[in-house]
Amino acid sequence: MSEAAERELLYDTVRRFALEQIAPHVTDWDRAGEFPRELYRRAAELGLLGFGYPEELGGTPASHGLRAALWIALCRHGASGGVLASLLSHNIGLPPVVALGSEALRRQVVPEVLTGRRIAALAITEPGGGSDVAALRTRARRDGGDYVIDGEKTFITSGMRADWLTVAVRTGEERGASGLSLLLVPGDSAGLRRSRLDKMGWQCSDTAHLYFDAVRVPAANLLGPEGQGFRAIMHNFNGERFGIACAALGFAQACYDEALAWARQRQAFGTTLNQHQVIRHKLVDMQQRIRGTQAWLDAVAARADGGDSGADWVGEVCVLKNHATQTMQHCADAAVQILGGMGFMRGTVSERIYREVKVLTIGGGTEEIMKELAARQWQI
Repeated sequence: MSEAAERELLYDTVRRFALEQIAPHVTDWDRAGEFPRELYRRAAELGLLGFGYPEELGGTPASHGLRAALWIALCRHGASGGVLASLLSHNIGLPPVVALGSEALRRQVVPEVLTGRRIAALAITEPGGGSDVAALRTRARRDGGDYVIDGEKTFITSGMRADWLTVAVRTGEERGASGLSLLLVPGDSAGLRRSRLDKMGWQCSDTAHLYFDAVRVPAANLLGPEGQGFRAIMHNFNGERFGIACAALGFAQACYDEALAWARQRQAFGTTLNQHQVIRHKLVDMQQRIRGTQAWLDAVAARADGGDSGADWVGEVCVLKNHATQTMQHCADAAVQILGGMGFMRGTVSERIYREVKVLTIGGGTEEIMKELAARQWQI
């Protein structure tokens, strides 16, 4: 089967899952402030959690193109950033474990997450800073066969539920990239406290502030060599930013779908909205941005699948993330405008996405940081 056929089959499978298992419940889940843990198991049964992971750990190896199809379909047809962020939080929490963890640690942790029995999350950002990773202050000191962690993390997706936390810590000098390491922390560790954060959007996704008070972790849970965590964190960000670009495109498409359906049936001045030139042009502007973003995303995916992951590729992923989130922002704004008063009502897709735009322009690195990283990579 060709990759194009595989992509179409995957997209259709994920679309049906999103329409049946997510979309009908999103408003209720937002009101409740959570979604059922059972959803992880249902997604795992279709292989959605294991996509892109090694077969020997229970995953399914997949190209960037196929992964993009999965993320876009989930976002376009499930249309909830809150569900998707938490359901797929393992995609930023697990890769360092797969790449750098011991064989015993990988086999202990990864299969249970990919089957939906456990939840994984990533903890980098701190109250004193986020984008400046080299300045983080959470410290881990070696004590015999353990590391002892003290510090705080904030804005951690799945932070309340996570059974495993991949945590960035300072094991060396007081400041700078060379003193950073990654530790895998069990969620039931003594001394770990969590508090839930209240947000503008992603209301059914738990987002937590974490407190580490002399939390002991076996030294075997160190991911990679001590003091070499910064490179791993930066590499992990590339995958996260690509995923955010895919999600933003899916949400932009969801806004377009709702706006078009509304314009075709809503009457104004004796005809449907889409018969008015000003509305048609808004819809064309949305398509212009969506199609341009899709083409760029496909090109970046093909480049990555071709083995090109050099510095220039890093810069391109950064600006792709900016472009895709700006496309999402434009489409959310245009869709709410086309829906009029209904676009201001809770329960519409566009209203929800309109509130969730900003988190994607910030998460994984702000627009400003993305531009600065691209400027450095391209020697501007």
